[in-house]
Amino acid sequence: MPNLKDLKNRIASVKSTRKITKAMQMVAAAKLRRAQDAAEASRPYTERFNAVMAQLAASVGGAEGAPKLLSGTGSNQVHLLVVMTAERGLCGGFNSNISRLAKIRAQKLQSEGKTVKILTVGKKGRDSLKRDFGSLFIGHIDLSGVKRLGYINAQEIARDVLARFDAGEFDVATIFFARFENVVSQHPTAQQIIPAKFDQAADADVTLYDYEPGEEEILADLLPRGVATAIFSALLENAASEQGARMSAMDNATRNAGEMIDKLTIQYNRSRQAVITNELIEIISGAEAL
Repeated sequence: MPNLKDLKNRIASVKSTRKITKAMQMVAAAKLRRAQDAAEASRPYTERFNAVMAQLAASVGGAEGAPKLLSGTGSNQVHLLVVMTAERGLCGGFNSNISRLAKIRAQKLQSEGKTVKILTVGKKGRDSLKRDFGSLFIGHIDLSGVKRLGYINAQEIARDVLARFDAGEFDVATIFFARFENVVSQHPTAQQIIPAKFDQAADADVTLYDYEPGEEEILADLLPRGVATAIFSALLENAASEQGARMSAMDNATRNAGEMIDKLTIQYNRSRQAVITNELIEIISGAEAL
């Protein structure tokens, strides 16, 4: 049984931890509002962009002049998995859930005889995948120095992916991220970006247009932007999901610390009472012996 000094030190240690987790929860809550606003603000643009692209893609169909980013290479043998996670931990299962989804996809593709390559965005995803899939890594993008995500960050990632595609390094590219729903719910998501896939139902409310120049030329110009737009949307969703998960995790940690402090305080008081009782018994026994 721990002595009173050990219990007192442990209570002080847990109280210090609770102060840290409470502060981290408050910081995450402040960052969450900005990240959530950015993610929600990007959704209408992304949806409208995809709707227009879906209409153009449906018009071009399997035409001979269709851009390669839409029609593909004619093969699906080599797959590039772009795993997007956070640079920091202490955010519950946010990073592990994305990594787990990527692992399942990689294992499935390998079982089908496909070649898998992995490009990581964020330190935690790289650390999680390194042991089992380190030999499949072809690159890493570090965003630890980025204070506020911008479209330029998505463009840098898109340029890297597109350059590898133009060089014939892969046939299919898929991004992995967490789609933000609320503070306690973030959904790991896999989205194919090359060859581009668009929801055909999304263009139901889009007005029919005549395009000048031709649809093939417009698609050739817009498809690279579509890759960057998809990546930027995923980055924003990830940022909101990360802060939501961290806020929830730190809230749980704060409450758990409070419960532990209460239990340790009870144990401390009982031990202290037992010590005092023993001392009184010794004093009384000594007095009676005289």
